[in-house]
Amino acid sequence: MNRLLLVVLSFTLLLAACEDPAANKFKAQTSAPSNVPSNSSTVNLTAGAISLPITPENSKIAFVGSKVTGRHDGGFKDYKGTIDLINEKPEDSRVSIEIDMKSVFTDTDKLTSHLQTGDFFEVEKHPTSTFVSTKIVPDPEKGTGHYTVTGDLEMRGVKKSISFPASILITPSEVTVDSEFAINRKDFGIVYAGKADDLVRDDVVIKLDLKSPRQK
Repeated sequence: MNRLLLVVLSFTLLLAACEDPAANKFKAQTSAPSNVPSNSSTVNLTAGAISLPITPENSKIAFVGSKVTGRHDGGFKDYKGTIDLINEKPEDSRVSIEIDMKSVFTDTDKLTSHLQTGDFFEVEKHPTSTFVSTKIVPDPEKGTGHYTVTGDLEMRGVKKSISFPASILITPSEVTVDSEFAINRKDFGIVYAGKADDLVRDDVVIKLDLKSPRQK
C-alpha cells in the first residue's frame, strides 16, 4: 500500500510540474505598433498631468516561463518608468516603462545566464525593453477598476502593439496597476525551442504589480 501511495504521489507531482502556467491566462494579441515614441520625454502631456515614478522599490515586474518538464519563475531587478496621471482618470493617463534586460533573474543561475544570450533576450545587442501605453479603456463586463491596456512593447529589437487586462486603482496616496497575462515569445523573435525532450513553451506569463506613490 505504501509503495502504491508513493507511485500515485510521484505521478501527481509529475503532472503538476508539467502543467502550463499560461494555459488559463489571457493571451495578449499582437499587432503593428503605433507611432508613439518609446522615450516618454518626447511625448507632450497636458498641463494637469502628474508623473508618478515606477521603480524596483515600489513595483514588481515578473514572469513565468515553462517547458514540458516544469516551470521557472523570474523577473527583472532594474527598471524605471512613470504613470502619467491625467485628470485622475486611467483612460486619460499613460504608463511607460524601460527595463534593463541585463537585470533579469530566475530561480536558477544557469537559466539566468542562458536568458541573456542570443537564444533568448540577446542583452548585449538589445540591452533594454520598453512599453508605452497608447490606450486605456474601461472593461464594463468586469466592473469598476478593470481596464484593457493597449501599448507598444519593444523587446529584442521587435516592436509590436499588445493589449491586456489590468486592474487600476487611483487613491490619494498612490496609483496601482495589477495585471497578469501571457505573451507569445516568438512574436518578439525569441524562437529557441530547447532540447527535444525538454521543449520550451511559446507562451510566457507576465506579472505586473505597479505601485506609484504620489509626492507627499
